[in-house]
Amino acid sequence: MVTITGVPDGWPADEGAARGMQDALRDRVVRDEAGPPPGTGTVTGIDVAYDDERGVVAAAAVVLDGATLDVVEEATAVGEVAFPYVPGLLAFREIPAVVGALEALTVDPGLVVCDGYGLAHPRRFGLASHLGVLTGLPTMGVAKNPFVFSHGELGEERGSAAALLDGDEEVGRALRTQDGVKPVYVSVGHRISLDNACAHALSLTPKYRVPETTRRADRLCRDALAALSARPRPGT
Repeated sequence: MVTITGVPDGWPADEGAARGMQDALRDRVVRDEAGPPPGTGTVTGIDVAYDDERGVVAAAAVVLDGATLDVVEEATAVGEVAFPYVPGLLAFREIPAVVGALEALTVDPGLVVCDGYGLAHPRRFGLASHLGVLTGLPTMGVAKNPFVFSHGELGEERGSAAALLDGDEEVGRALRTQDGVKPVYVSVGHRISLDNACAHALSLTPKYRVPETTRRADRLCRDALAALSARPRPGT
């Protein structure tokens, strides 16, 4: 079943309001919890896909067993794109649909892994942090590409890491998840430490560069969007 979501009442409609909401929520990020240990409980991947022509977004939440990485449950939600495209404010486009997918789950999502950023964000409040504060769930971000921060050299072997720096502040880590492949970029979202987030990223990448949570959620949200796009528009 696909959940249909709307734009929440009071959701920001412009950049000023969105930045104000970020400012109001940023201090609620919990950074002094270690988070669940890797290989235990459940781990949930979330991802979104867009149909720009129709102005809709499809979100997927895929729950995996933390030990086996087998799928426990899946849920999808589709809805109106909730905010225009503005770099640094992408969470406002995605969160209503993502929350809809998470709320459709019947099991505890456990740790939520976002395809994006948490504290490794110019305003220290990327999607992973925003989603964690709104839901109360432990969250982390694993991005495929760096945003605006630099890092030093890291080894070619799996598990090599280098601090992602904003000046002298470590906001995340570049992490090599497979020998000789490009790193991913891990950052704290909410209620997890950076060391533990990196350990989870390695636990979730036994074969591929990108976590299994992200790989499976990416496929599911694309399938949901394709099914939606195949339907005729109302009145046609």
